[in-house]
Amino acid sequence: MFERISNSFALARSSWQVLRTDKKLVVFPILSGVCCILVLISFLAPLLIAQPAWLQGNGDIPPWMIGVAFAFYFVNYFIIVFFNAALVSCALLHFHGETPTLGDGLRAAASRLPQILAWALVSATVGMILKVIENAHEKAGEIVSAILGTVWTVITYFVVPVLVVEKVGPIQAVKRSVAILKQTWGDALVGKFGIGLFILLMSLPGILLLVVGIALAAEAGALALPLVLLGILYLIGMAAVSSALNGIFRTALYQYAAYGETPPGYDRAMMAGAFARKS
Repeated sequence: MFERISNSFALARSSWQVLRTDKKLVVFPILSGVCCILVLISFLAPLLIAQPAWLQGNGDIPPWMIGVAFAFYFVNYFIIVFFNAALVSCALLHFHGETPTLGDGLRAAASRLPQILAWALVSATVGMILKVIENAHEKAGEIVSAILGTVWTVITYFVVPVLVVEKVGPIQAVKRSVAILKQTWGDALVGKFGIGLFILLMSLPGILLLVVGIALAAEAGALALPLVLLGILYLIGMAAVSSALNGIFRTALYQYAAYGETPPGYDRAMMAGAFARKS
């Protein structure tokens, strides 16, 4: 157990070294987050301005809101997948000894626009179905939705790298993702665990700033607010770093699992340990 945790942390450090070498990779999660916030505002603002009766609890939600909700899911998934594809493209170029620019990543993602649109459509459909299940039966619906959501996340783990490299449609991408998982089936994605632990440790300063700021709020309000704001900004930055690290690691693991190539900066034995081989 200790060896597995140690290996997962080492994989996180390797991904961190890639990000340190090519810091621009963290820009893609930031752009994704900003765009998603703008989309949220664009969907919410008209409703808040119009103030329909059903929004205030008077009357039923109109059927057309289902279409609006689906459009919201679709646009958000498109943005997330697009910038993830750009990040994966740059990570792959980095692993092959090149020095990619932000433009390289965006152009690579744009060249996969049909695949990204198709995958966003599938993801939005699955997201809506899971939401319907979650709302159908309070606790039971939440549990079933969480289980199905976890399964979906696992089987689609390699979909974005597959879309970028292999240029296939959504169904083929899911099949390919599952096939790669079967080849290197494991009881835990230890790299993801290691990155989570790595980010948690790096987030401690931000958490400390928040705790101190909140503790001082009652006695020293003028000092508390800057501390709280700094803590929030720091944790937002760590969220972007976490997303970038996960994208880098996923790309590295895809390259190893799909083609047997160990990316520069990663230890082959540890990459093999990221998934325990099937017996």
